Amino acid sequence: MIPAWIGDELKPVDKLLAHQRGLRHKAISVFLMRGTKVLMQRRALSKYHTPGLWTNTCCTHPHWNEDALSCAQRRLGEELGLPIIALEKRDRVEYRADVGGGLIEHELVDIFVGALPPQIEPTPNPDEVIDIAWMDLDGLSARVKAAPQSFTPWLRIYLEEHAAKIFGADAKV
Repeated sequence: MIPAWIGDELKPVDKLLAHQRGLRHKAISVFLMRGTKVLMQRRALSKYHTPGLWTNTCCTHPHWNEDALSCAQRRLGEELGLPIIALEKRDRVEYRADVGGGLIEHELVDIFVGALPPQIEPTPNPDEVIDIAWMDLDGLSARVKAAPQSFTPWLRIYLEEHAAKIFGADAKV
């Protein structure tokens, strides 16, 4: 059960139901960096929406009564086999996007950024992630513009509307 708003009230709701009904719900997104490179993942083909698309380091929905930072750290472990990484909350953004199959993501997202030390390497969970890549921010922006259909809708929104908040005002995205 994830936290979603039914009217003005926050209630525990089944994740799939929240997406089917386009309910506004809580989420987290994480971007792990090494210098100007960001760790990207390609979503597993078994995901019920946006399978096989490239996206940010990880994202998910907090469990009912789970705080956003704990959720972000939990998900880094579940998806990428990473230990607890220091994360900085950069912003909270809201977006609504069609993710295909009649599903809508209407999320209030806490965005976290952290630095992944070079001695720590991700070990992706194949049920969640089929590939990872370190992408330079300049190159990422060019790749998204050249083939937007290869990237998740929320990543495109983050890069188009929130890049300065996520990566800093001087970042070239």
